[in-house]
Amino acid sequence: MFEVLYKDIEENKSYENLIEKVLTKCFEEEHLEDSKLCITVTLTNPENIRKINKEYRNIDRATDVLSFPMFEKEELDEKIKNNDFEHEDMLGDIVISIEKVEEQAKEYGHSFERELSYMLVHGFYHLMGYDHIKEEDKIKMRPKEEKVLNELKITRE
Repeated sequence: MFEVLYKDIEENKSYENLIEKVLTKCFEEEHLEDSKLCITVTLTNPENIRKINKEYRNIDRATDVLSFPMFEKEELDEKIKNNDFEHEDMLGDIVISIEKVEEQAKEYGHSFERELSYMLVHGFYHLMGYDHIKEEDKIKMRPKEEKVLNELKITRE
């Protein structure tokens, strides 16, 4: 279902446990637990995420999370509707800056666990084809994110 990679940061079993818990809930929420979809989660530092952001989005700055979906929303919706999971497919990649997660958790006054979980859920729904640029898209994406986090009891303290 997922693979965790580390790029220039130390491996951490508690990160992996949280990633498993959150992504498992995301898959359940979207009824994908029997699919053969997989996600690669890369945990890294601000320098690396900045390079990736510049290379793929032409934005020369560090960010907190990047998502690289493998499907267009319509294509994925069709695949899900038809239960077309004969072979293992990549849903996409999520790249997270752990340092940014730490900074933002302090800034927003909640736990590291909450912030990392939010980044994972947020990245997952981008891979599912959701967006938040336009208000009409945001009102579809945000409730899905909050539902997963609330069901896991990972709330803002």
